[in-house]
Amino acid sequence: MADGARTAAALERVTVFGANPGNLNMYVHRPPALPTGAPVVVALHGCTQSAQVYSDNSGLDTFADRHGFLVVYAETTTANNANKCFNWFQPGDTRRGRGEAASIRQMVAHAATAYGTDVDQVHVTGLSAGGAMTSVMLAAYPEVFAAGAVVAGIPYGCGVDVVSAFGCMSPGTDRTPAAWAQAVRDAHPGFTGPWPRVAIWHGDNDPTVVPRNADELRDQWTAVHGLGQSPDRTSTVGPNSTRRSEYLSAGGGSVVEVNRVPGIAHGTPVDPGTGGEQCGATGTRHFIDSICSSHWITRFFGLDGSTTPEPPVDPPTEPTACWTADNYEHVRAGRATTTGGHVYAKGSGQHLGLYNTFVTHTLKESPAGHYVLADGTCP
Repeated sequence: MADGARTAAALERVTVFGANPGNLNMYVHRPPALPTGAPVVVALHGCTQSAQVYSDNSGLDTFADRHGFLVVYAETTTANNANKCFNWFQPGDTRRGRGEAASIRQMVAHAATAYGTDVDQVHVTGLSAGGAMTSVMLAAYPEVFAAGAVVAGIPYGCGVDVVSAFGCMSPGTDRTPAAWAQAVRDAHPGFTGPWPRVAIWHGDNDPTVVPRNADELRDQWTAVHGLGQSPDRTSTVGPNSTRRSEYLSAGGGSVVEVNRVPGIAHGTPVDPGTGGEQCGATGTRHFIDSICSSHWITRFFGLDGSTTPEPPVDPPTEPTACWTADNYEHVRAGRATTTGGHVYAKGSGQHLGLYNTFVTHTLKESPAGHYVLADGTCP
């Protein structure tokens, strides 16, 4: 059967995996011929979802079968959160050695002993609350994870309770890169690296976890790696021209990347089909037909065996994006900030007028996260 046409298969339940202070469930997808020393990808579902739903729709299992890695699906329940969200905002679940974070760490340790996986090739990804929990795992256990991919998620250290969590989601929280980076360093005091590599995926039209969070995640992890916030390399990938910005280490490797998916709202980007860069299904909410993010995430993790840079690099100037909206929407989407009842374009700081729905402007974004007034001039 072709990879893209694989039928949903039941996951293997692991009932005993050591200490479980976060009261989570563990499932695995194990390829038929899993090699000794195989890599691991930990997958964290979104709110209202389950491990099986994430397995059936995200496309990760396709690449696990193709390239030979184990997928560990952590699952929360209504006993932890009424909406089956990982508690990424509760200090009791987001600190090293505590709650849900500690349970996920224990699953990784169990995978090494039970399946012979490579402790140096452990990665984590997740959607929404699972994306925010991905941020938690990268910050709390940076020595465990080589890389992570945050899909429609939130920076580590943003929320501490339900009320602040909703503020993080929308309109988002604007902090300096240094402040965001300090939150990560405080999660494991004394750790000096190497820090995990981080890929960020976000829909341009996400109303649930607003796109500002992609910028703040970028600020957090570039600062952790000691990098600036202007991309070193830009490109477009996939059938829908997802805009990619890469931030490179001194050795030239991509340690942080931001993937802005055009035209989609809140969810995991998938591209059902049988092609080599296709995957996933749209059998339930929050899996959106656009681009197979799991293909590119697998590549970012270095699990697909590729040795050549992907994708081809565009000219140094990032593709221009234009946005026409009222000032309230610009702030909500993270393209502008508000101070004293007035609105200012993020990056350029240009004054846009009063913070209300009656003032409309066009903003041009180039490079990523930098907006300038472009009324009547944007293509």
